[in-house]
Amino acid sequence: MPKAITNEEREKIVKLRQNNEKVADIARQFFVTERSIINIWSLFRKTGSWLPKYENCGRKPKLNDTQITQLRVEIEKNPGVTISELIEKFNLPLTESGLSRVFKKLDLTYKTRLCMQQQDKIVKTSKRRTK
Repeated sequence: MPKAITNEEREKIVKLRQNNEKVADIARQFFVTERSIINIWSLFRKTGSWLPKYENCGRKPKLNDTQITQLRVEIEKNPGVTISELIEKFNLPLTESGLSRVFKKLDLTYKTRLCMQQQDKIVKTSKRRTK
């Protein structure tokens, strides 16, 4: 894995590039690829800073704040609703396990499956063996 370019090196790269140094010469001087020099220079031209951008890092959440609010309201209104019913009702881009992980992060409780209706009389499913 290549080494990270420090902020001091980034500043020097930008200054050299401002002095019309060639990209290949700068890359050889700092032992980095030419693409790295081009990326740093384009970042500087767009933002005015040579510092790396961290605000766009990481995986983006599948659900936005309004969808989460809708889910909270629906669970409070109808606590017996299942995960699959919520996915179907709100047309969510998640699987059942993904939505359950979202609920865990939000400390929400939910019903995992439909319960069987209870019958009035008990039915034996098998006979006991007698000796």
